[in-house]
Amino acid sequence: MMRDPKSHMIDQMTDRLPPLQNLRAFEAVGRRLSMTRAAEELHVTHGAISRQIRALEDHLGTPLFRRLTRRLEFTEEGSAFFAAVTRLLSDLGREVNIIRRRSETGRLVISSGVSFASKWLTPRLHRLMARHPEYDVHLEVTDVEIDLSKSQADVVLRYGNGRYSGMASERVMNETVSPVCAPRYLAEAGGITTPGDLMSCRLIHEVGMTADWHRWFEMMGLAMPSRRGAGYSHGSMSIEAAIRGEGVALGRSVLVSEDLTAGRLVALFPDDRLEVEMGYDLAYRIGSDDDPKVKCVRKWIADEVRQSPSARTD
Repeated sequence: MMRDPKSHMIDQMTDRLPPLQNLRAFEAVGRRLSMTRAAEELHVTHGAISRQIRALEDHLGTPLFRRLTRRLEFTEEGSAFFAAVTRLLSDLGREVNIIRRRSETGRLVISSGVSFASKWLTPRLHRLMARHPEYDVHLEVTDVEIDLSKSQADVVLRYGNGRYSGMASERVMNETVSPVCAPRYLAEAGGITTPGDLMSCRLIHEVGMTADWHRWFEMMGLAMPSRRGAGYSHGSMSIEAAIRGEGVALGRSVLVSEDLTAGRLVALFPDDRLEVEMGYDLAYRIGSDDDPKVKCVRKWIADEVRQSPSARTD
């Protein structure tokens, strides 16, 4: 039986390729220009890395690095080969992720920021699961910006300006802020009937928000009280502080909706809302807007927003 010439050619090419572990070692050393740091990254010994680089250089028949006193430098051949290996490993990793995602068609992975996940998404997620029993829904919570080319997430729900590197996105909810507090705190304060009454209250701050107390008081024509109050890095933390009765928080409309409905918080001046520049976006891989998983999350969120008076997209 005659062998396919193309298959024979591929076999010959494969025989000439260096081992993958040597390429991984070379990429790590080249990226850090340090065998010691590459060894730490790959959890092997310095000697193992050194042997893999030597084996690769022997395989190619040329040095890839200049070994200087306390550092490494690429040779001309090493620099060119590093670019090729980086591209190869990146393409290989991307294809692995694509194949892995295709093999997990029954799994729907949603990535969300901490505050949105805890205050809005998690209390409602059971309705998505009931609507789409064909999917095993997994929630990944992180405030770190993720790279969808390397992540298992199918969709990303993010608080931002709508522009995310390497992703398509669409606005699903805008947001406003207005003062909220626990019923207990309202009673202890003897009632809060005018914005001026807040001047003597304990104010809770969300650090980093541009739609802050200073801007809210400015909108109301009042000076910002000199008393600063407690600050929290996440909106969910400031809301929980308000629920505990620690003071009055500027409640972000999307995040406080469940607590207002449940009576854990009271909206003090619901008509005096300060607009927030950013909002909540549904992001996904470019070109996947018609993906069944993206479409089901989009539709589900739209239905949830219609049922929630505090979530607005206009």
